[in-house]
Amino acid sequence: FSFAEYTNSANSNFGVLRVMNDDLVQPARGFGEHPHREMEICTYVVEGDLTHQDSMGNGESLGRGSIQFMTAGTGVMHQEHNKHPTNPLRFIQMWIVPASRGLKPNYGSMCGDKVKSARQNAWAHLVSDVKNAGAQTPVKINQDANMHVTELEPSRSLDLKINAGRQAYLLCVEGSADVSGEGLTEVLSQHDAAELVGPAEFKFTAGPKAAHLLVVEMKGQGEDSRFKGARFG
Repeated sequence: FSFAEYTNSANSNFGVLRVMNDDLVQPARGFGEHPHREMEICTYVVEGDLTHQDSMGNGESLGRGSIQFMTAGTGVMHQEHNKHPTNPLRFIQMWIVPASRGLKPNYGSMCGDKVKSARQNAWAHLVSDVKNAGAQTPVKINQDANMHVTELEPSRSLDLKINAGRQAYLLCVEGSADVSGEGLTEVLSQHDAAELVGPAEFKFTAGPKAAHLLVVEMKGQGEDSRFKGARFG
């Protein structure tokens, strides 16, 4: 995605997903206080402990598998740090365009231990639309979008269905996975991603060192979609 000093006019967003950053923060380092506005920001912790503080008075540290969100809305200041003296911190941060502007800033989170078993060899539903009363997820955001994660044991498989009118961005967070479906076969390794457009069905099979996968599913772009089926990169 186009972000900061990197610009790619052909890849400024995927649907309402504006940014997906894979951040690695060295010990005793971090991002000082900086502003955000008019964005839904979700952060998934992969390794280490993420310490967050913001201008709303929130402050906490979250470990592996945890998810936090921030509705930047009319404006908020925050900072993120790795306060451990020797261990690195890795997290996936996603910026999602909100369904409406001028929202009141908000913050929330969930400790990863609460869904540790739920994400083993199954999709754990962590994020959903605040207007979707039928989805019981620990995080609710102001957009028609969902986030699921799974940790697949070696050789274990899991299906993923993308309905008509929907699309998804999938990231291989750790390990590797064989992907099959819609006449395609591909191998995803750590940091690889796939853009999926429905209607489509895929099977993900973990490699010899397991697979940790994250998917953001959302309303499709219709005729504006850059492709049908899947694209890997």
